[in-house]
Amino acid sequence: MLNPGADTARKKILVFRELPPEQLTRLQALHEVTVANPRLPEQVAAFHAALASAQGMIGSSYPVDATLLAGAPHLQVISSVSVGVDNYDLPALAARGILLCHTPGVLTETTADTIFSLIMASSRRLVELANHVREGRWTSNIGEELFGWDVHGKTLGILGFGRIGQALARRAALGFGMPVLYHSRHPVDLAQELPALAGKARHTPLDELLQRADIVAAVLPLSSETRRLMGAREFALMKPGAIFVNGARGAIVQEEALLAALDHGTLRAAGLDVFATEPLPLDSPLRTHPKVTALPHIGSATFETRQAMAALATSNLLQALAGERPAAAFELAYV
Repeated sequence: MLNPGADTARKKILVFRELPPEQLTRLQALHEVTVANPRLPEQVAAFHAALASAQGMIGSSYPVDATLLAGAPHLQVISSVSVGVDNYDLPALAARGILLCHTPGVLTETTADTIFSLIMASSRRLVELANHVREGRWTSNIGEELFGWDVHGKTLGILGFGRIGQALARRAALGFGMPVLYHSRHPVDLAQELPALAGKARHTPLDELLQRADIVAAVLPLSSETRRLMGAREFALMKPGAIFVNGARGAIVQEEALLAALDHGTLRAAGLDVFATEPLPLDSPLRTHPKVTALPHIGSATFETRQAMAALATSNLLQALAGERPAAAFELAYV
């Protein structure tokens, strides 16, 4: 699909989620661009019409499956404004030879900030106590029934140890003196790759991590191996009084099992930025559960990071359409 040398011909691009104006201008300077968001009923027809001739697509948070791809016979590349690729039918893309690009790296630190914020908020009951003040219930010094729990010095278990997991480990171990256990498919040579964490983080089997950690944070990508990974058995293994935090993908967790662990088990609290269905349905018990701190999937949602993600995704698309292979191409060969 990718040709050696520069390809200067104008291509047809479908933007399926709005881009910052400066990135849209970069695309329009070189190619024919249609902006059509299929989430909006009034733009669905325009989306499918543009899809039929699109050679490149850019956007995020919309499922691209084999059926949709069948309506895009000329498609060469999709540039996702995200690091996760679970919205894309990877085998179908590989079969068609369609290049998929994503945005790793630029959101690492911001997402790690969000996850550590959830750890702090869940342990110190920050949202609950902020509402205590907001609702006018702070009429005297709080008693033990509203006390939180320390974070510093507690053992943090991290499920997944890619860029975000490692950034989270740095915050925990170096900033808060937390021993870190991590579970991943392969151990990391910390002495060579992350010397600051040598002796402060340890690769650990899943069951041992769950049994030993005071706080467990999930930062795993969603795959066939990790889907519904955290269920009744796993929550039952966790220490009495432990806290669970999910900043990865909602489908990693069996939410009914999490609710049971909160209501009938020994799990103290949960901090969640992601859910199996998003936006979180109004009738979900997780929305108002007194032990849950819930956020609206804001892991990378800062002005700086979203701008950086859009800029990288735009560069990925322009490079690919010029016949070059972007550094942030996703390796479909390993799917």
